[in-house]
Amino acid sequence: MSASEAEVLAGIAAVARAHVGFQGELRPELRLVEDLELDSLKMLSLALEVENHFRVCLDQEAAIETVGDLVAAIREARDA
Repeated sequence: MSASEAEVLAGIAAVARAHVGFQGELRPELRLVEDLELDSLKMLSLALEVENHFRVCLDQEAAIETVGDLVAAIREARDA
């Protein structure tokens, strides 16, 4: 994992702790619904807060199922 990926993962972890109550270790392979147990409201809250934290606009068409997918989507949005 590159430094940039680690920074993004740490930012997601901070947002997840603060806004959706996730307390575990956040790893790229974790699935948002099954492993983090996020319902649709928590998914929306996480997405909005991640966008605010990183000052990006995530692609609404992107298939984001894992934490790793979210990291990639944030990095792509930052590079755009």
